Amino acid sequence: MAEERSMPKGLKPATDLGPILIFFAAYYFGDLYIATAAIMVTTLIALAISYYYTRSLPMMPMVTAVVVMVFGGLTLYLNDETFIKMKPTIIYAIFSVILFAGLALGKSFIKILFDNFWDLSDDGWKKLTIRLAVFFLAMAIANEIVWRNFSTDLWVNVKVFGFTAATFLFFIAQVPMITRHQKPQDPDGSA
Repeated sequence: MAEERSMPKGLKPATDLGPILIFFAAYYFGDLYIATAAIMVTTLIALAISYYYTRSLPMMPMVTAVVVMVFGGLTLYLNDETFIKMKPTIIYAIFSVILFAGLALGKSFIKILFDNFWDLSDDGWKKLTIRLAVFFLAMAIANEIVWRNFSTDLWVNVKVFGFTAATFLFFIAQVPMITRHQKPQDPDGSA
């Protein structure tokens, strides 16, 4: 089995945000089809870099990559921008459904993803899961409203800046709840 390497500082945010920033630049220096091809390529590069360092492919980036490849491919093959505009809706809806399904099964998939970052009570994980599932559902609805009713220019700006800012603000808004539900630490530093 291959050994996991530590990812250089700053590379994780670059692999997370790089594809969307390249999409934005390619759109403004080219068009939506060039931007679609660019996000497809950079998404695969980001996954390859992540795999090189971690020797695993995280679930959320994998789901995103599959949807990017399918809907990006359809956009390019059919020469129809509708598919790439639907991509965020599909991704957000998938994540929302997965989180709600996990809750119905008595599981918090968010706990599996973020257990290394936070040590929350079961109630805290449940609340965070519900909030994130509702947030993803709201983002899916917002994407549908924007791409169906406004210009492509506005949709690209909302996708790149609006959705990124909304996600950042969502997690900032969760800090008080996360803090309230942190498990107490023993004096030796363990939970």
